[in-house]
Amino acid sequence: MFCLTLNPDHEKKISELKYIPVGLGSKKFSNNFLNDKSGENISEKNSYYGEYTFHYWIWKNYLQKIKTEWVGFCQYRKFFVKQRADEKKLAFSILREISIKNINGQIIDYDCILGSQFSVENYKLIKIIKKHLLKFLLNPSILLSKKKRTIKFHFDLFHGEGNLDSAIDLLDVKDKIDFRKFVNTKTSFNPHNMFICKTKYLKDYYETIFPWLKKCENLFKDKKLDGYGMQRIYGFLAERFLSYWFSKNFKVKELPIIVKDLSDYNPL
Repeated sequence: MFCLTLNPDHEKKISELKYIPVGLGSKKFSNNFLNDKSGENISEKNSYYGEYTFHYWIWKNYLQKIKTEWVGFCQYRKFFVKQRADEKKLAFSILREISIKNINGQIIDYDCILGSQFSVENYKLIKIIKKHLLKFLLNPSILLSKKKRTIKFHFDLFHGEGNLDSAIDLLDVKDKIDFRKFVNTKTSFNPHNMFICKTKYLKDYYETIFPWLKKCENLFKDKKLDGYGMQRIYGFLAERFLSYWFSKNFKVKELPIIVKDLSDYNPL
């Protein structure tokens, strides 16, 4: 299990969780960290790709070195857990106990683990209206029907009108139709670009996602990618596609993801 962080001070806690520390961003990390900067890499695109600069590095430099049957990815403030817990009162000893480290029991019968789905239906409506009042005035039925608040509707609101549709047009035929149907009909997806899967499937995922994202770069190269919603547009596109691709192709088990920043545990 790789644990990605932007903070070198997280090394001790990540190691105590029995995860492999991965340092991203511009800060200086110890030699105990893996990173996205050696070999063939796109580390300079981290502000746009997020965690996918590390996935690219694995694809090009490290995939053959992974000898375990399963491989997984979590983050310094988001973890797969066996059961939900009160994040505000979560002691590190409890996080260590409930975090996923081994694939056993009923989980072993699956091909992939994704986080419990995030529903865009229940997104706080007042926040949407404040930012996109005109869209609601032009289509007030959205206020009454949650079913109209699809993944595509949510993406258009927060990551640019029409950008998802334009990106889907660049997919191969085998995924273009099904992924478009997915975002236009589904109202939830597996969040945070986090997954655990059988290692033998990782290459197939990388060989699908990265050629598409490269095409998307050419599509958006003349757009101003500013602000949270646009700067990491490639990460947001990948997040939606990940939910679709693994669910379409493999037997998926969903597990809770707990949000708890390792920086909350002092001293680190």
